[in-house]
Amino acid sequence: MVARDGTGPKIARSVTSCADCFAWGQTYAQGVCLACYNFAAARFGQQLGQCRACRRRVRLKRGFCRLCWCQAREDRALAAEDPRSKVLLAPFVAQVRQHQLFLADLYRPRARPPTAPRRRGVPGRPHKPPPPIATRPRTDGVQLLMFTDLPRTYRYGRVDLRCGEAPDNPWLAWALHLAHTMAQTRGFDPIVRRALNRNLVMLLADHGEGDQVRVSDFHDVIRNQGGSLVHVIEVLSRMEILLDDRPPVFDTWLKSKVEDLAPAIAGQVRRWALVLREGGPRRKPRNPGTAIAYVGAVRPAMLAWSNTHDHLREVTREDLVAYLDTLRGDPRMCALAALRSLFTWAKREAVIFRNPSARIRIGKRTPVVWQRLSDQEIARAVTAASTPQARLCVTLAAVHAARPGQIRALHLDDIDLGNRRLTIAGRARPLDELTHRVLIEWLDHRRNRWPHTTNPHLLISKESALRLGPVSATYILDLRGQPANLERLRIDRQLEEALASDGDPLHIAAVFGISQTTAVRYAMNARQLLQDDHPATPSGSSRTQVSNPDNDADEHLGSA
Repeated sequence: MVARDGTGPKIARSVTSCADCFAWGQTYAQGVCLACYNFAAARFGQQLGQCRACRRRVRLKRGFCRLCWCQAREDRALAAEDPRSKVLLAPFVAQVRQHQLFLADLYRPRARPPTAPRRRGVPGRPHKPPPPIATRPRTDGVQLLMFTDLPRTYRYGRVDLRCGEAPDNPWLAWALHLAHTMAQTRGFDPIVRRALNRNLVMLLADHGEGDQVRVSDFHDVIRNQGGSLVHVIEVLSRMEILLDDRPPVFDTWLKSKVEDLAPAIAGQVRRWALVLREGGPRRKPRNPGTAIAYVGAVRPAMLAWSNTHDHLREVTREDLVAYLDTLRGDPRMCALAALRSLFTWAKREAVIFRNPSARIRIGKRTPVVWQRLSDQEIARAVTAASTPQARLCVTLAAVHAARPGQIRALHLDDIDLGNRRLTIAGRARPLDELTHRVLIEWLDHRRNRWPHTTNPHLLISKESALRLGPVSATYILDLRGQPANLERLRIDRQLEEALASDGDPLHIAAVFGISQTTAVRYAMNARQLLQDDHPATPSGSSRTQVSNPDNDADEHLGSA
């Protein structure tokens, strides 16, 4: 053999260490192995220089020799913590300070031999048989654990289900059977199904009777691999072997809200918020949304008072009035309600001596007078609704005055295309041509996009298609930033009906199924617009016909 450039003395092949990477094996040319010979080929443009990691003078690729690049791959396999670091070598090659030698031509792992014979003319692998039917294992005794609080370390990918069978464990067999049943009933994608099986093998390969699987032990492992934590928790919960030791979401959120307050004030606000959330002696728990809203309303005041006060008993009536004077409208009323709740609780628990919020009145709030949306604003909303899901939401809000929560709660059983009926919030109404056409478009898209889903809701997403619940609240808010969002379109539809009926509250309540108080408010809004010196643009639609349930029991109230 000769040198790479065709010059220099001939060096016979021998079994020794490579001159560049020190790998033991048969040399290829000029005392180097085949990999180093190709690494330094002229077509790659590797220049001779000093390696920035090992300081040897050899051929370099981006400033580092081949031996350092090989060592960086080994370090990456052990130290990578997230998917991005598993594909990057540059951060690891710069930190190489020692090397693990290897045999020549054996550094790269070879592909595993196929486990199934090749099928001529048939694409893809043969489908694996479903896991055998399994139930909860029966054991005669339980081996108690000596240390129950020790954390466990789970290693992802310890068993490759593509090349072999799952470990022989009755608990794992039961879990795989439950996962297979869940995948069939909910139409899981093959990728989701395989990821769920890998996670269950990782967790239950060595599981025994009496063991509990803690969420804190495998939460980060599954998250880093991009698996579904919800599906794993659901399977383990059905098996009754899950120990969910994660802190409550409300507690974590509350801690972030009070950490900037004075220590004494933070502790008192936290106690009050927990009483709102969980209840107490002679006090029923409030809605979680109410507790979150109240904490958010009092936090600005607590931040301001933490600069001058150390305790709630130092807050005076003058401090409270001065803070409320900086607010207007709904924020002022919400802040007073939340502060009154806080100080009333503090007075009852003897945290303060006197309630500074007592006998503070804001006064009656002036009702809002809604104006009709312009044609340009409605046209912008229609143009922004560029997907079948967005067009359906806009139609239901603009034609049937459906709230976003009611749209999310719609089921497939609420749609009767044959009889042209639509049921919203338990109230049936006729299905107009526009809504009928938009519904058919969405149902076709839903069937083509998620053909195997078993979610009964009308609106589904790529995440809710794997579950049975509704879509999230943010999924249907495609009109953010538009003057005519879904809530504004709903209000405009009811206001249009109120103007068309000359402010008749009975007619408004009968058409939309709203309460009498709400119907009266819309009627007064319409009458004020009709009596204004600059009246609103008259509605182009006629008054909606409402059937009489006493005379025609088969007809339902709704828009014509």
